[in-house]
Amino acid sequence: MVYHGRSGREGVIVKVCVLASSSAGNSTFIGTERTRILIDAGLNRKETFARLTAIGEDPGQLDAIFVTHEHSDHISGLGVISRALKGRVPVFMTHLTAPSIEWEGTPPPVETFQAGARTDVGDMSIQSFTIPHDAADPVGFTVTARGFKVSIATDLGYLPDSVKFHLRGSHFILLESNHHPELLKVGPYPWHLKQRILSRKGHLSNEAACEYISTELPDEVQTLVLGHLSEQNNTVWETELGAVQALNKRGLTPRLVVAEPRKQGEAFLL
Repeated sequence: MVYHGRSGREGVIVKVCVLASSSAGNSTFIGTERTRILIDAGLNRKETFARLTAIGEDPGQLDAIFVTHEHSDHISGLGVISRALKGRVPVFMTHLTAPSIEWEGTPPPVETFQAGARTDVGDMSIQSFTIPHDAADPVGFTVTARGFKVSIATDLGYLPDSVKFHLRGSHFILLESNHHPELLKVGPYPWHLKQRILSRKGHLSNEAACEYISTELPDEVQTLVLGHLSEQNNTVWETELGAVQALNKRGLTPRLVVAEPRKQGEAFLL
């Protein structure tokens, strides 16, 4: 497949689609005309394949799946997807994440790496980086291909300088904007869960995401997707309003999209 972007260029386009981003499931597709990967596999096989087909992608053409961490909303479909692909597609995760996953049936072909390592697949360079979250060894990823940099940074309690460093120079960022602190405080969750979400190994608030956007979002960003929204403790309206104000403060005008829970996002051509 040759991708056609807004500029009319052929053969040098990167396609990105947030297939899902919420506690109900997470998965992002990144592809060039040579290489196609998934970041996380938190949807079932039927839904994953249907959403790939909807953006013109053949699931059988996937080259790799990368896993950020072992929580079920990021890996629940991993085993069955791998089996449906006849075990042909390698699954990459960190050395410490791999043993924390209990596989049902035949496990997929797993290749492990040290958090912070880089892996090359086809014409993509996938750089991992440690994120602060309550998992065994959670990581985010930047994917560089054809001169474009795509970054995935969700499921993190705060944004340390090390994460901000890896996000520099990104043209596309999927950034967590999980909850509105006041909605969380008065929401239905039990206190121990609220404490977990608010901790430095929990989830990024709208306020924290907007602070980053208004001060350190890379100038190069063409598309900013805010994701992993809580269905109980956030709204698309609150998330978008805060981000628009933060971008205005910074004087940047990237395409801003809020990933709605349980819905597939559009396919972006960079």
